[in-house]
Amino acid sequence: MGTEIVLITLAVLVVLGVMSTVRIVPQARAYNIERFGRYLRTLQPGLNFIIPVVDRVNTKFDLREQVFSSRPQPVITEDNLVVNIDTVLYYQITDPRAAAYEVANYLQAIDQLTITTLRNVIGGMDLERTLTSREEINSRLRGVLDDATGKWGIRVNRVEIKAIDPPPTIKEAMEKQMRAERDKRAVILHAEGERQSRILTAEGARQQAILEAQGEQQAAILRADGEAKAIERVFRAVHANNADSKLLAYKYLETLPTLAQGEGNTFWVIPGELTQAVQNLSRAFAPSADGDRAESAPEETEREDEEAGATPELTSGQEGGADALRAVDQAADSAAEAVAEAKAEAQAAAGPAGLPERGRGER
Repeated sequence: MGTEIVLITLAVLVVLGVMSTVRIVPQARAYNIERFGRYLRTLQPGLNFIIPVVDRVNTKFDLREQVFSSRPQPVITEDNLVVNIDTVLYYQITDPRAAAYEVANYLQAIDQLTITTLRNVIGGMDLERTLTSREEINSRLRGVLDDATGKWGIRVNRVEIKAIDPPPTIKEAMEKQMRAERDKRAVILHAEGERQSRILTAEGARQQAILEAQGEQQAAILRADGEAKAIERVFRAVHANNADSKLLAYKYLETLPTLAQGEGNTFWVIPGELTQAVQNLSRAFAPSADGDRAESAPEETEREDEEAGATPELTSGQEGGADALRAVDQAADSAAEAVAEAKAEAQAAAGPAGLPERGRGER
């Protein structure tokens, strides 16, 4: 019974010894091994063996890129303004031995080095340049940190400015300035829009006026051409037909009634040639004494022809001529009446000053 207990105890001790001998390192990890308190080696990822009790794991490092965010730090600018700057650091451990034995606390060392470098960089810039020069600040910080942390087995990949907070009074002044600039740009854009609108409206009105003037010009030219062709055709027709004074006097009288047409025609003047034209027309169609005797003979001849059984075409032709004479007489009478009425209206419109003229006209 006692032998079995001893065997079991030995087996347990052997298992514990084997377990303390084997070290399995995960991927992207590194373990520093010390033997009797002195650095021996760095275990790589995978299966590793150490001597129990003699060797021990001192530090464990993660070799992946890591992020360190520092607290906001007050920094004084060149124009004596205090701003709070918050930075973000991206670093990676490249030498686990140096990171463990060259610096006591590499994170605290990096943080303090970042603060001092940042104060040195920002101290040579004013507020406006600080707010607009983040790339320059990042590059200068990275250069200083990379040089300082290289001997610590750490590589600084990137340094970013996460926030820059100026004092509240400066924020209010900046907001007012920004608001004023935006209002200014809005006013300028509004004025520019109105200017463009007026220019386009004026250009459109100009083009419209030009087109309307060109249209009226073309219409006037076409109307003038039409009237010229009409006058030319009438002139040619009159000359081609060799119109005598009788026809011209008749057309003259036929045109006179159109002078009084229209609602606004309250006063119009009769030319002095009207009476002469009526007299000429009356004399042209009035039968003379010799004409009566000459016509009496044909009438007797017609009676003889009728008694002898003359043809009815001659009788109808003579009746048509008499109707034409009566129509001309009626036209002359109408023209004379129109002239008299026109003179009466003109004298009535002229008032008492027109009475002597009417007396001379009637005589």
